[in-house]
Amino acid sequence: MIRKNRQEELTGFQEGGPYHPSYDLQTDFVMVYGIHGDFQERIRTWKEKGYVVHLMTGVSWGGYQDYLNGKVDGRPHWDEAQKNRKYENIIHGTSVDIPYMVPTIAYADFLTERIRIAVDAGVEAIHLEEPEFWVEGGYSDAFKREWEIYYREPWQAPHASVDAQYRASKLKAYLYTRALDRICSTLKEYAMQKYGRRIRFYVPTHSLINYTQWRIVSPESKLLELPGVDGYIAQVWTGTAQTPNVYNGVRKERTFETAYLEYGIMQELVRGTDRRMWFLHDPIADDPKHTWKDYRSNYIRTLVASLLHPHVSRYEVCPWPRRIYQGQYPREGGNGKERIPAAYATELQTVLNVLGTMDGQDAEWLTDSLQVGLLLADSAMYQRNHPDWSEEATSFKYDGTEVASALGSEFMELLDWSPFYGLALPLLKHGAAVRPVQLDNAGRFPGYLDDYRVLLLSYEYMKPESSGLHNVLAEWVKEGGTLIYVGDGSDDFHTVREWWNQGSKKFASPMEHLFASLGLETSLAPGEYAVGKGCLAYLPLHPSQCAVLPEAGEQLRQTVASAIAKAESSLRWEKKNGMALRRGPYIIAAVLDESVSEEPYKIYGKLVDLLDASLPVVDEVTVHAGEQALLYDLSQAGEGVQLIAAASRIDRVEENAEGFSFAAYGPEGIQAAARFQCPRKPRTVAFSAAGTSIRMPLEFKWDEGSSTLLFRYENDPAGVSVKVIW
Repeated sequence: MIRKNRQEELTGFQEGGPYHPSYDLQTDFVMVYGIHGDFQERIRTWKEKGYVVHLMTGVSWGGYQDYLNGKVDGRPHWDEAQKNRKYENIIHGTSVDIPYMVPTIAYADFLTERIRIAVDAGVEAIHLEEPEFWVEGGYSDAFKREWEIYYREPWQAPHASVDAQYRASKLKAYLYTRALDRICSTLKEYAMQKYGRRIRFYVPTHSLINYTQWRIVSPESKLLELPGVDGYIAQVWTGTAQTPNVYNGVRKERTFETAYLEYGIMQELVRGTDRRMWFLHDPIADDPKHTWKDYRSNYIRTLVASLLHPHVSRYEVCPWPRRIYQGQYPREGGNGKERIPAAYATELQTVLNVLGTMDGQDAEWLTDSLQVGLLLADSAMYQRNHPDWSEEATSFKYDGTEVASALGSEFMELLDWSPFYGLALPLLKHGAAVRPVQLDNAGRFPGYLDDYRVLLLSYEYMKPESSGLHNVLAEWVKEGGTLIYVGDGSDDFHTVREWWNQGSKKFASPMEHLFASLGLETSLAPGEYAVGKGCLAYLPLHPSQCAVLPEAGEQLRQTVASAIAKAESSLRWEKKNGMALRRGPYIIAAVLDESVSEEPYKIYGKLVDLLDASLPVVDEVTVHAGEQALLYDLSQAGEGVQLIAAASRIDRVEENAEGFSFAAYGPEGIQAAARFQCPRKPRTVAFSAAGTSIRMPLEFKWDEGSSTLLFRYENDPAGVSVKVIW
């Protein structure tokens, strides 16, 4: 496990300040945040330490008062702030004068000029963070102008009708797509023309699942149509994954399951393309009120959830390391605050260095799970407001009164987004590997659905972008796929002005058009229908009921089981409570609670626990319900001297007849541990730090049973040189 060169950009982090040895995490790249103050000096300090330097800046908000107040071009731009129904500015965070912006042409050109100086400063890539337009927005003068230009009709208040809401959200997604296209294209041309170099652009963005649940519109998959965008950062972390959802009528945090689904849909943004994706983790959270124990448990849930998606092997190991390694958070019991516990700091360093080795590892599932693709479209973001929903109300009516009464007035379907989780969680909790699948991509990439044999779909909380998607789905089913459609046709958004109800042949809903495309009657009874070599199963039930009512969730599971049994005998669904994946020498496992049983999952062998700061060697690991594991299987280590894991960046491992040596680099003040496999027991160990050679002050311990050697030492950004003598 020797880290590769930094130009591969496998791991990175974002930081607003200059270099500091206490958070010199030794990743491949750093994203210097913000074009303000001495950002050129901040770039210089990180470059001097060997990092590949990127720039990150907000694209929907920022310290852009010069633009807002008219100092840039002589006219104020406060009319471009996003406004809600009360015509109040939608403000970012706790600020008072930093609004979310309507991305007009003028605003995009302003950002282009601001970011141009970063190109001049020599950064290798630029990250345009979080293109976000709030669902409650759409009332500013700038948005009204954009509406009239785009739709060629007078502006309509988004709360006037479901049609107005849907069209407003479509426009919001278009505006940020346009802005990003303009910024990236202009600056790529500038960098090539002036410097003869190619600069890359990435979009750090929340998942489609989170944006929909939080009621935000963003371009998401539309960015795949922009040649100027080179990839994404999946901003999935404890802050998004801890958003409560409903399963079996119980509303609570399900951090692992939510993160698993979020990382899954983000993986789909780049699957089958040449674009990059980094998965984000955060060892703490934006909320500073939690204890380190709470931060750690939820961090592990998101970490393991991400590693169960092997198509992605690049990671943003944390945002804002300064707040992790220098911040203070509440002690257990509420007695004051404390800095990061030493063991957690060591553990984090071990994990982030492990993450840098995931690229190129072969993946193999150790649990045989039924894979079900759950189709999800960008249009889910367009349905997150309704004329009947008051911004001041404490409860909302959705799909009749059943959902609201079952949840209680304070647990609103609006926030829980129960239709999506109603389809995902009943299957995931019973051992199906539910993979969110980007429906929009089915029309973009030929063969996009070929990896799936079972797909689940509902149009009760989203709509298909074009009729061509149904041609793709119909062909997929006829070639042997099993499609399960869940929906009762009750969604008000079926009536929006869209392709299925325009022209000479009109349908009451896109579901009817789908059935017609499959060669079936538009009005079907519940059951399974043969279509070519495949099958359509129809369950006329609103998917939110599958979240709220346990019996509806069970009906969904029975429908899926019956459909796959009818369609293809080789598919089977063994109900279980966990999943485990091997990635090279690593074993990643999770056991779910609220599942078919509380039975733990046991793993045997010579294993190193990578979520323990002491890197212990164990013969058996028991993963209980609600727990996760990340292990190194020593049987996969190979011959000779092998680095198993380290809380440092390990370079220059050299082996000879007398022993071996290596150099270790890590942040100042953090205790490191490193475990190596060795062909024999060492006689002595020597190390030097900061140019001083000392014999054996370094703790090392030989484990005879595993033929491994454990080192303990203090990390040093300048490096610690270690020499082992047989």
